[in-house]
Amino acid sequence: MTDLLEMLMILCFGLSWPLSIYRSWVSRSTKGKSLFFEVFLWVGYVFGILRKILLFCQAGNGDLDFLFYLGWVFYCLNIIEITIDILLYFRNRRIEMSSQIIAAVHRAIARKDSR
Repeated sequence: MTDLLEMLMILCFGLSWPLSIYRSWVSRSTKGKSLFFEVFLWVGYVFGILRKILLFCQAGNGDLDFLFYLGWVFYCLNIIEITIDILLYFRNRRIEMSSQIIAAVHRAIARKDSR
């Protein structure tokens, strides 16, 4: 029963990450994103995956059920999705910085032309 509850929790997280990735990709903005939060989630999944590895090593052959392996798959899938979202954060930050530089150059040119 506990593996089922864990799997359902991970499934819910797993379904939310594609939406977050899509939003990051389309918006091209870091607004509403917290790199600090995503890194902590990423580290949490690393600990979860390490726990699964330790349980796998401690258990003998055949001692683990289907939900254990399904949970493991979703942990790995979720950490990949979080990694993609973190990489998109840096891409979007670079886009925002470029836009700010371009806007500053345009303002400087406009000021120079108005003199």
